[in-house]
Order: sequence, then C-alpha cells, then structure tokens
Amino acid sequence: MKKLPLKAAFVALSALFAIQPSVMAQDFSEGKHYIEVRQVPSTQKEVVEFFSFYCPHCYDFELNYKIPSKIKAKLPEGAVLKQYHVNFLGRQSENLTRAWALAMALGVEDKVKTLLFENAQKDAIKSMDDIRTIFIANGVSAEQFDGGINSFAVNGLVNKQVQLAESFKVRGVPTFFVNEQFQINAEGFSDVSSMGEFIDRYVDAALYLIKK
Repeated sequence: MKKLPLKAAFVALSALFAIQPSVMAQDFSEGKHYIEVRQVPSTQKEVVEFFSFYCPHCYDFELNYKIPSKIKAKLPEGAVLKQYHVNFLGRQSENLTRAWALAMALGVEDKVKTLLFENAQKDAIKSMDDIRTIFIANGVSAEQFDGGINSFAVNGLVNKQVQLAESFKVRGVPTFFVNEQFQINAEGFSDVSSMGEFIDRYVDAALYLIKK
C-alpha cells in the first residue's frame, strides 16, 4: 500500500517530462521572439552573431551578459557558435573586421576580444597600429600579425564577413541567426521582469531554434 503514492508520483513526473518539449515550444512565438528569414536551414547546426566592437549593446552582450558564451556552452554536440564583425559603424570598422578575421585565422579570438571591445568603446583605436599593439600584448607575435593581417586566408575571412552581413541584410547589431533560417528578435523579450530573465530567455531561444 505504501508504494502506491510513490508510483503515482513517478507517473506524474513522467507525464511532466513528456509534455515539456511542447511547453517549451509554446514559450517562443514566431513573429515575436524570432523571425523566419529563410525556408531552408543550413546543413551545419550553428548560431551566428553579427557584432561590432563599437556597439555598446554588443559590448554588454559579450562582456557583461555573456550571452554568446552561455549559448556556446549549451549547444548540442556538433553545433557551433560563430561571430562575425560588421563594417557599417564607421571609424576603424574595416580594420577591426580585418583584425577579427586574423583572430579567427589564428584562433586567438578569446585573447584579443576584451581589449578590442574596451579600446573601441573608448574610441582609442585610431589605426591598424593600435590594433597591432593589442594583438602583440595578448600573445600574438609581431611576425604573426604582420605576416597574417593581409594574407590570403585573412582576405577570405574578411570577404566572408562582409558578404554574409549583406546576404542576411544585417542593419543593426548585435543580431543572432540560427541555422541560417531564424533571426532572434530581442524586442520580443521586452516583457521580462529582469535582465537576468532576459539573458536566460535569449539563450533559451537560441537553443530552442537550433533544435527546431
């Protein structure tokens, strides 16, 4: 007789987990939380962020809210996070796009990202020499920087960033696309009660869409 309540609880718990995916699906609405921009998804499961080191919201997303890193940490196996720099905020934007291409080519994105953001936000980057100083201060040799900044591989990554931003008609940053099919709409989360809830919902939206 004493086993009946436990069995009933187990059945109820099983039912809860069984309906959880559909509940999650109802939490995010097309047209509000995300927009379908293409009918056919990419073959690679991916979350792509377009950003600028000059963008204060991008700074917050990256360094204060840590949204990209939170998404990356929870991605399913085989899925990837990619971050591409845009050129349309003026000043040293084109040089920063090239610098980010070099960082990707060398695999040093995490080493240079913070200082590039901080110096760009203070408008302290006036030339490629300033960018070079940041790279060298963070473990990239002068030979690596000078030999790579205008290399064939970096030129290719520069063109890729520019072409993808144009292809997706990116007009503002930060902007996140999932599987080349969905764009997350940050304004759709304006009804949250706290910044912590916004961060959690935004991250969950990316994870929901990548499995959609």
